[in-house]
Amino acid sequence: MARSGGRGWYGTVVAAALGVTAVAALASFWDGQLGSTGGRPAPSGVSAPPATSPGQPQGQKKTPVSAEIAHASDGGAHSVNITIDDGPDPVWTPQVLQVLRDNGVKATFCMVGTQARAHPDLVRTVVAAGHRLCDHTVSHDVTMDRKSEAYQSQQILDAERMITEASGGVRPMYYRAPGGAFTPYSRHLAASHGMRPLGWNIDSKDFELPGTATMVATVKNEISNGPTLLFHDAGGDRSQTVAALREVLPWLKEQGYSFGFPVR
Repeated sequence: MARSGGRGWYGTVVAAALGVTAVAALASFWDGQLGSTGGRPAPSGVSAPPATSPGQPQGQKKTPVSAEIAHASDGGAHSVNITIDDGPDPVWTPQVLQVLRDNGVKATFCMVGTQARAHPDLVRTVVAAGHRLCDHTVSHDVTMDRKSEAYQSQQILDAERMITEASGGVRPMYYRAPGGAFTPYSRHLAASHGMRPLGWNIDSKDFELPGTATMVATVKNEISNGPTLLFHDAGGDRSQTVAALREVLPWLKEQGYSFGFPVR
């Protein structure tokens, strides 16, 4: 997830058992101007070339992408990005997928590596439905930005491998740091592996269980903040999230919004 802090069930993940993955040679664009190091919106004017169309299969080559944190939508100025963090979860992910299907919406699923490895069938279902994958690290450590580069590398690259294996070979296209704990190193490492760092503009705060009405009101009140919306499909009871999406998605359509993916 993006801002939950240290929730209990993540603490059970034994990330230390995982081998430290060697860091790939970083691309030459490391010397470029550094952007925001958090998940919040970067200054206006920071963008990237449009991504492929939403229905286009994800490429499997590790083509370097921008290391700037993405917030914009590839669908244009009146398009929004639905992003779903922390799964997949056998209870809530299918329900979220059903709401997305009912509304004809594609989303970006930011998956925790151990969750992807535990539920490969759900990862493949997400991919088969035309959604995109995002690396959300191995163990969802929100203190990533205070850890060593070797640790950051292990968390990002091992999760990338877990998600790719679980999906049957489809690689994550984005990297979202838990709690927005990006560092210049982690952003450039992810980008060198073809994963655009991904921020958000509107946090539904569904992990706080504020109630469906409050979550819906948050989206309506903050939609002018930018196009990338943050929800969760794991880490606790997500019934409020499912209910909120049932209201939010039709409302966004009524306001004239289309649905895209984050820029790459």
